[in-house]
Amino acid sequence: MRRFVIRYILFFGFSLSAVAQSVKIKDDSLLAQMTSAIEQGQYPKVHSISVFKGDKPVYEHFFNGFNPDSLHDSRSSFKSITSLLVGIAIDRGLIKDVNQKVYEFFPQYPDFGKDKLKKEMTLRNLLEMKSGFDCEEFNDTKDCEEEMSLSKDWVKFSLGLPMKYKPGEVWSYTSIDPMILSGVISKASGMTIMKFAEQYLFKPMGIIDYRWTVDPAGHGMTGGSFYIHPSDMVKLGRLVKDNGVWKGKQLISKRWISQSALCDIPIPDFSNAKSSRSSLLIPQPTFYGFYWYREVLKTKDIQQDLLFASGNGGQFIFILKDLDLTVVFTQGNYQSFKGKQAFEILAKYIVPGFSGK
Repeated sequence: MRRFVIRYILFFGFSLSAVAQSVKIKDDSLLAQMTSAIEQGQYPKVHSISVFKGDKPVYEHFFNGFNPDSLHDSRSSFKSITSLLVGIAIDRGLIKDVNQKVYEFFPQYPDFGKDKLKKEMTLRNLLEMKSGFDCEEFNDTKDCEEEMSLSKDWVKFSLGLPMKYKPGEVWSYTSIDPMILSGVISKASGMTIMKFAEQYLFKPMGIIDYRWTVDPAGHGMTGGSFYIHPSDMVKLGRLVKDNGVWKGKQLISKRWISQSALCDIPIPDFSNAKSSRSSLLIPQPTFYGFYWYREVLKTKDIQQDLLFASGNGGQFIFILKDLDLTVVFTQGNYQSFKGKQAFEILAKYIVPGFSGK
């Protein structure tokens, strides 16, 4: 049976006074229209949509058999959380900075440091998807993740992969890079990535119900395959929107949030809006940062800056800072352009309904 939760009821004739006191909404009927469009199948395989304005829940709805208790595979949107974990390690002095060389963390693998190209690899190169490894997932040309998953030690496997480019020169998307950062954080902190994340990020935010994917050697996967509630994805988005502050406490430095979310690397010949095949959207280029994306959401009527985490199938954490909005999508459109339908839904039903302040 389909179950759903709507934190603040925006339709069925109920009063909007409770919402209006704390949230300025230009047109609440758009959210009701969005619900109807999804339920009628206009946007297939949507599992949930959550909208927060500031710290106020405006809309949370589950579809297609999913409910508030469902853990959802965040896929590669979890890479953005890995970026937050790196920032925490740097904030705490466990890692010097993003320019530190990768080989320094793995003395047990001397061949890595002896390789001329690998010896030059920095943490920044990993964070920017410019490691130089002979791997590339974005265009489905050479996916190293599947082979990695068959190995017993995913960090060791990743470090041993051959190089193709000089580090820092070519943007080449791969889950290998964040997987190595799992090992880096573990080495730097003296604890597993699971314990590190629990102690410094999840527990302070009240995120207690989730599931890691772990390799046989005990390394937590930091490139994806992390199962989480959409409500907790919202929390993480709000943390970034609020410059690393959660309930009055600075969990991550504002400096790291700004640095990681700068997103000044153009992704060659790519636009999420274009990939969505929506006739409503005017495609704009997509830019990359430290596992975060930026793109301008544009139609003939709106132009809105987006900062977001993105995962295969349509898993998104959108941060619309000037509107003070955090929007989370979970979907089941794996290996399909339809996962990008979130951009049309944002432009058609969500963004127009909120004022700038």
